[in-house]
Amino acid sequence: MSNATQSQTNITVELQYLRLLEKVMLSSLTTLPCCVFLFINGIMLFTLRSKLVFRETSRYILLFNLLCADTMQMALSQLLYLLSISRIILTYPLCGVLVTFAILTTKISPLTLVVMSLERYVAVCYPLRHTNIVTMRNTAVAIIAVWVFSSLNILIQVILLLDYPFEDLESLQMTDFCGSYIILLGPMSGLYNEGYTYVLFVSAGVVVISTYIGVIIAARSASTDKASAQKARNTLLLHVVQLGLCLSSFMYNLFLGAISKLVMRITLVRIRNAFYMFFMILPKCLSSLIYGLRDRTIRYALVYHFCCRLKRSVVTAKAQVSP
Repeated sequence: MSNATQSQTNITVELQYLRLLEKVMLSSLTTLPCCVFLFINGIMLFTLRSKLVFRETSRYILLFNLLCADTMQMALSQLLYLLSISRIILTYPLCGVLVTFAILTTKISPLTLVVMSLERYVAVCYPLRHTNIVTMRNTAVAIIAVWVFSSLNILIQVILLLDYPFEDLESLQMTDFCGSYIILLGPMSGLYNEGYTYVLFVSAGVVVISTYIGVIIAARSASTDKASAQKARNTLLLHVVQLGLCLSSFMYNLFLGAISKLVMRITLVRIRNAFYMFFMILPKCLSSLIYGLRDRTIRYALVYHFCCRLKRSVVTAKAQVSP
């Protein structure tokens, strides 16, 4: 009897060890790439504030706003992911704050892409009026409007939560891990969130594609600078790709919800990790990589700052090793 008990205890300990090892491996597979992407985005953000031309050019200012929102969303998503995989249970208020900021930054990206597409459309189709329309003041107003509009969406979702019977909760301590579902507790919250997401992406897609078509038509005009029109067309095509990448983060929950009905929980956890990496983390880094490699001005400054950081790290390491 004692041998059977001892054997059962050993099996339990071994299973716990294997589960812990799996958690560490899954966390490492997402945390390490996320840290690399955050470092790249951080260098990109620093680069966009390092020169006067970046701080006084509208498209670079809008790019900074886009990267800032993507970086914040990536960091918050990774934090929530690590909390869930570690099974750390938060309180409802703390989880609500984290999820609110995560959703806010997610909605910023498509709206910023719309503004960036309109800026490129004006630059090609109305080149003589571009400096009068796309000013520093108007750019700042557009960025503020993007954040205010996204904040109003969050405010409406919070108001819809007031119908939920919070007084029936025994404690503010959550019973499950923190996730976006916390702000979608009521039936109206879910319907509103789906409706807002569909309208947002359909509207953004229509605007971006319309500006792309407008630039193509303008490129055929004899009075239009062909090189400038070609560059703007490529930029707008890039915005279409970016909008698709933003949409992939919203498809994450839809795909996960559909697959959860077909596979076992342990398989679902592994699939969730793969989906999280490809639908949440990777798209948020591609914007900086694409712009950093495509734009010649940014590319030179980005390589300069990146190489300087690596050089300083190597020099510091050598100084610490040398006696």
